[in-house]
Amino acid sequence: MNEEPPIIEGIARRFRGFLPVVVDVETAGFDAQRHALLEIAAVIIRMRPDGILEPAAPIAAHVLPFVGSEIDPRALAFNRIDPDHPFRDAVAEHEALARILTPIRKAVKSTGCNRAILVGHNAHFDLGFLAAAVERTGFKRNPFHAFSVFDTVSLAGLMFGQTVLAKAAQAAGLGWQNSEAHAAIYDAEQTARLFCTIVNRWGALDPVHFWEGPGEGG
Repeated sequence: MNEEPPIIEGIARRFRGFLPVVVDVETAGFDAQRHALLEIAAVIIRMRPDGILEPAAPIAAHVLPFVGSEIDPRALAFNRIDPDHPFRDAVAEHEALARILTPIRKAVKSTGCNRAILVGHNAHFDLGFLAAAVERTGFKRNPFHAFSVFDTVSLAGLMFGQTVLAKAAQAAGLGWQNSEAHAAIYDAEQTARLFCTIVNRWGALDPVHFWEGPGEGG
C-alpha cells in the first residue's frame, strides 16, 4: 500500500485546531442504540502547501451487527446491504473502530490539531452511530469532538442551493453514480470532494478571511 503524502500543519490553523474528517455510515435503521452499524468509511482531509484542501484515500470497514441489534428490512432495501453475505469480510465493531479511528488519531497528532471534527451529509446521524459504537465497545480515545460537526447539507445549501448529496455533487461538477450510492466508501468520498470544493471556492473568493485565525476569544 502506498503511503499518503504528509498532511500539512496549516490545516490546524485553518480550522481552529480541528482536523476535518468525513465519515459515512450505512446502518440497519435510524436508531443508533437499537439498529446495527453495517459499514463505516472515513476520509481524512489534508491541505496542500498552497492551502488547497483535498481528500486522502478512504479507510473503511464492513461491520458485524452487534449482539442484540435490530435490522429493519426497509433500511437494507435502501442501502442494498446483505449482512449475511459470505464475502462481506465484516469485523466486530471494536475492530472496525480501531481500523478507522487509529489512523485518524495519528493524523490529528501529525497535523498539530487538537481533535478531529466530523464532516458528514446530515452529520449528526453519522456522529450518533459512531458515538453509540464507541460507547458499546468501550473504545478508548475517540478522536472526534463530541458534538460539533461540519454538515455539508448546510454548506451545499448555502453555496449551491441543494441539500441532497447527489444533487449537490452534480451542482459542484463532481458527477454522481446512482449505482455506487449508499455505499459508505462512495458516499464518504463524494462528501469529502464536496466539502473540499466548497471550502476551496470560498478561499478563492475571500482569501484574506480564509486564512485569518480565531480572535482572542475564538
